Amino acid sequence: MIVDKNTVALVTGASRGVGKGIALALADAGATIYITGRSVSDGQSSLPGTIFKTVEEINARGGKGVAMACDHRSDEQVQAVFDKIETDHGKLDILVNNVFVVPDDLMEYAPFWEKKTSYWDDMIDVGLRAHYISSVFAAKMMVKAKSGLIVNISSFGSRCYIHTPVYGVSKAGVDKMAHDMAKDLKEYNVACVSLWLGIVKTERTTTAMDKDPATYEYLKPGIESPEYPGRIIIALLKAGQIMEKTGKTYVTAELGEELNVLDVDGKIPTSYAPMMGSPAQPSDVMVT
Repeated sequence: MIVDKNTVALVTGASRGVGKGIALALADAGATIYITGRSVSDGQSSLPGTIFKTVEEINARGGKGVAMACDHRSDEQVQAVFDKIETDHGKLDILVNNVFVVPDDLMEYAPFWEKKTSYWDDMIDVGLRAHYISSVFAAKMMVKAKSGLIVNISSFGSRCYIHTPVYGVSKAGVDKMAHDMAKDLKEYNVACVSLWLGIVKTERTTTAMDKDPATYEYLKPGIESPEYPGRIIIALLKAGQIMEKTGKTYVTAELGEELNVLDVDGKIPTSYAPMMGSPAQPSDVMVT
């Protein structure tokens, strides 16, 4: 599968950050990109960005953007997104499961018993569960077409402590989900993978780095742009080996090295794996 003007993609949670970056990378290839998010006007979030502003940038980059206001806590709203795609195109080539609630105080360290218990609802419901529900709807379309790719956006938090235990549970869950879903999807020529990003220079992390640059100094070689995972997705599909890679978790920087994918600064980020750990590779055994 080559990403071009005939490609239909859905990127969840794309008002800003990683989701927006992936959508813009896909736009450079001319794809039609549906995006979801709750931010429809300025001021709804503590961070800048709305789904409509993302669509403006998608269109300016040569893609075709379609904004869908959606709260991923609502299965009915999620289904409406997929119904719209089905009506408009009758197919979905790529689903990027990115939507995630990041509590405003997530990066302020405290032991888990001092954190809000609402973290679970935020990062599991609008994260792990949301990825599952979107994957269910996407799989029905992709299996019918016998073609497609589901990508879960994950993190080194799956293997090492990042922020809080709930964050790690969510990321480990999406990795395992990609592995197990791939088992069911493989015979239909539909792939499912999970991607570990490095530190991504989003609106939130840029603010944090500006406040405390010394803390991030040793991490600089692995920092990537929000568009980099989108470039990785395009390269994976162009390489024509996606079914050989299905069911596994990959570090974007390592795939970048393998596939010679440059970031927006013309460089390939350095993998944090030597410091933070590598993805687990579950057994190939399938007990049904």
